[in-house]
Amino acid sequence: MILLVASDKDVASLNIKEQILKNYIFNKTATTFQDNPLYTADVNGKKVDLITLNEESVRAQDLPTKFPNTKLVVFISRHSSQSGKPTLSVHTPGNFGDAELGGLPKSVSVAPALAMQSVLKALTHYKDQLNLFHYDVCYECTHHGPSLNVPTMFVELGSTPEQWSDSKAAEAVAHSTMTAVATFEASNSHAVLGIGGTHYNQQFTLMALMGVATFGHMIPKYAVPFIDADMIKQCVEKTLEKVPLAILDWKGIKSEDKPGLLSALETAGLPYNKV
Repeated sequence: MILLVASDKDVASLNIKEQILKNYIFNKTATTFQDNPLYTADVNGKKVDLITLNEESVRAQDLPTKFPNTKLVVFISRHSSQSGKPTLSVHTPGNFGDAELGGLPKSVSVAPALAMQSVLKALTHYKDQLNLFHYDVCYECTHHGPSLNVPTMFVELGSTPEQWSDSKAAEAVAHSTMTAVATFEASNSHAVLGIGGTHYNQQFTLMALMGVATFGHMIPKYAVPFIDADMIKQCVEKTLEKVPLAILDWKGIKSEDKPGLLSALETAGLPYNKV
């Protein structure tokens, strides 16, 4: 079962949910979750449930205990940033350090690398189709909660209330989410661990869009000081696909952090390429 998760604390989330229910055949069930209706659909032979939380999505740490047979969790969510730049993005949640915004300290979710790449490509397609030319499409690095032991991703609309209420942008996120859901399956494909660069790593985004690499977890420059061999191993183990390699955004890593990072990669036994 695939679980789509909205939040009634999130205007963008509710707008994306509205577009999903408008454009796809979901049936309202007699079941509720947190007093909100549960919707269900069959998508390419896969059971897909859509729920709405009465809390912020980053706080949904116990969600898998409520839905134990879930193969993929997709949070449809707002994105916030100080820049206010219109953004369509995708990332997996988790914390490299403290759990300041939900989840568990030093614990990441399972990254569905191929599903995230599918969302990224679909967001690019629907951005063009719906004339959302002022929006950026990008990966975000792994951040915030929850920290779940099932494949989990956030598909987000940002970055200000103006964009959160943009029905066309919400439609792009809805279609992109459902594209990834329709094609989701466990596979023996490979992914890479991305390290370095900004929180919105355009290098990794372009590589994924061009089919050069498929990224699972991405560790930004600001988080590199928190990274040791155990965290690298966790990022590898908590990726749905096999991860035989790390890709380093070499210029996007502080000089003083490079020796420790390379030592951690060597201890973890993970080869790397510099880009």
